[in-house]
Amino acid sequence: MSQRYKVIDSAEPTFVTITIIDWVDLFIRPIYFKILDDSLKYCIENKGLNVHAYVYMGSHIPR
Repeated sequence: MSQRYKVIDSAEPTFVTITIIDWVDLFIRPIYFKILDDSLKYCIENKGLNVHAYVYMGSHIPR
């Protein structure tokens, strides 16, 4: 795993943006959006992920 993108201080907020190759509007399709949404909810509820805010967009997810 890359050292470049690791969270160094988990007490500090971390901004993450996830993009799709060639900016394909993948998340406008309900099935892919649901997979993404269910996965995020699972991590929040079961893995201790602390999310302050998130936005789903057609081709990327800025947080």
